[in-house]
Amino acid sequence: MAAINQIWQNFLDIVKQEEGSRVVETWLKAVSIERWDSCNCIVYLKAPNHFVREWVRNNYLHLFYEHLGRLFAVDSLEVTFIDHEEQVSCTVVPARLAPQEESSSVPQVKAKKISINKTYLFDTFVVGPSNSLSYAAAYAVTKKPGLVYNPLFVYGGSGLGKTHLLHAIGNAIKEEYKKLSVLYQPADRFVNEFIHAIRFDKIDLFKEKYRTVDVLLIDDIQFIAHKDQTQEAFFHIFNTLYESSKQIVLSSDVYPTEMKGIPERLRSRLGWGLVTDIQKPTIEEKVAILKRKAELSHEPISDEVAHFIAAQSVASIRELEGALIRVFAFASLTNQPVSLDLVKKVLNHSPVSIACRSCTLESIAEAVGKYYSFTLTELRSKLRSKEIALARQIAMYLMKRLTDKSLQDIGQFLKRKDHTTVAHAIGKIQKVQDTNESIKSVLEKLENSLQST
Repeated sequence: MAAINQIWQNFLDIVKQEEGSRVVETWLKAVSIERWDSCNCIVYLKAPNHFVREWVRNNYLHLFYEHLGRLFAVDSLEVTFIDHEEQVSCTVVPARLAPQEESSSVPQVKAKKISINKTYLFDTFVVGPSNSLSYAAAYAVTKKPGLVYNPLFVYGGSGLGKTHLLHAIGNAIKEEYKKLSVLYQPADRFVNEFIHAIRFDKIDLFKEKYRTVDVLLIDDIQFIAHKDQTQEAFFHIFNTLYESSKQIVLSSDVYPTEMKGIPERLRSRLGWGLVTDIQKPTIEEKVAILKRKAELSHEPISDEVAHFIAAQSVASIRELEGALIRVFAFASLTNQPVSLDLVKKVLNHSPVSIACRSCTLESIAEAVGKYYSFTLTELRSKLRSKEIALARQIAMYLMKRLTDKSLQDIGQFLKRKDHTTVAHAIGKIQKVQDTNESIKSVLEKLENSLQST
């Protein structure tokens, strides 16, 4: 075991040199090596909880393949994560190169069926204005598979919850209709499996596998773009399932008609059923998501901590969860409670924080007041005209974005009794700037001016 521990330490040293100390200190040091099966080339790793395990798997798995494989002197290895809390083993098969079907940025690997993630349920999906339609449609599909909203197409930016909904559909249908076969597959794995089928002359088995499922869930369908043979195969699979009233659910980062590198006949089919979108969450939704995730990890957090994390500049739920996981990992490794001071310490040294060291509540209030011709006294007053209300909300938004002050600190500075007023203002400005170019321009001017002083 001493030799294995030394290999693990060498692995951490290599990663620290190549990726930086933050990756090692925040994530990989939370993982430990349990044992090495030299006969089957399997390395067993233990993660402290589900969140850390999934984050490491999704972001740093390639490091294990590249460096641990070399340190153990094997051509390829399998990585099995053992969740400390759940005591569940989860094996990940390493990438293996195969001849390319055509020019592609997708890794050409021998793919295997990916199991439905049992933790992705409708009960664990936080519903809000940004995703309510997609949630309702996904839930409706589980009640009458193949009969309503077929196909169902969910689109939206990366990390907003599309994958969660697909897994939730799979879990719900498997629970309600035990005899139905459900298959979940990311599109890049679909591509690689098709390549493998061609290489080993198993194309008939490939087609049979997909044509006989009752529910097909394909994630990130945009990855089949510019792959003519794969598109042709999927086209015929789609037609067969659709004509047999089998349920098809697809996700993508763009609207079907806007997908590039996919022929019109296939794009039109993708939009035959219901097309729904998932937007960026509001700050209120972010807080709810954080509180829910914290509860599921048995690490409840205060409203103040949740609001602070939610107010950071993150573009997706995945990044939001990543910030929460960093906080939990740091708290666990240093044996500290999750306090606001700890959260500030962790996030102010991470990419999600853009706090400006020279910015103060006073300087921001002065800059906003000067731009809108209001005094600090007016910003702090109870006046509620449209103009002063907007200026006050912009000031609150910038104060949270550019300083490390809490919602309560900002509220007290602007003479507001309740910090929820600040949270509401931040959420409103955050949402409005996505559709109002004028507000977006004002924010950029003020932000640039404040950060250059």
